[in-house]
Amino acid sequence: MKEAMAIAISLHVFAAVIWVGGMFFAHQVLRPVAATQLEPPQRQPLWVGVFNRFFPWVWVAIITLLATGYWMIFAYFKGFASLPLYVHVMHALALLMFAIYLYVFFGPFKGLKKAVADKAWPTGKAHIDRIRDMVGINTLLGLLTIAVATGGKYLI
Repeated sequence: MKEAMAIAISLHVFAAVIWVGGMFFAHQVLRPVAATQLEPPQRQPLWVGVFNRFFPWVWVAIITLLATGYWMIFAYFKGFASLPLYVHVMHALALLMFAIYLYVFFGPFKGLKKAVADKAWPTGKAHIDRIRDMVGINTLLGLLTIAVATGGKYLI
């Protein structure tokens, strides 16, 4: 059981680091540089390319987080009834993050790809702005989730 738990925790953390770290980098580093150095006809295809490479990793991260998280809930904690409050909070934040990601992937990202294909730069900008806002929210939620995961046992 100890070895399985070590593997589950490690995979869970790796998935969280990839997803939240990727969002932080995109939102806080790449976005401001791209906005100051590239015009919409160059910037919007860049974002489609970046998201086309990043979003498959997010899908893997989400699947990994769900699989390892629920495994730990049922194998280690013996179900939801015996979960500490901080794990319930972490779970709720994660579900909210997943929902936001699904919205971005199936909504504004799909619209951005179409706008770029059509060279409809104003439409593309509206989609990028919405993605930026949602990624910003998800980045904050991800950092909060990490704080709850690592310190919640001692705070909540």
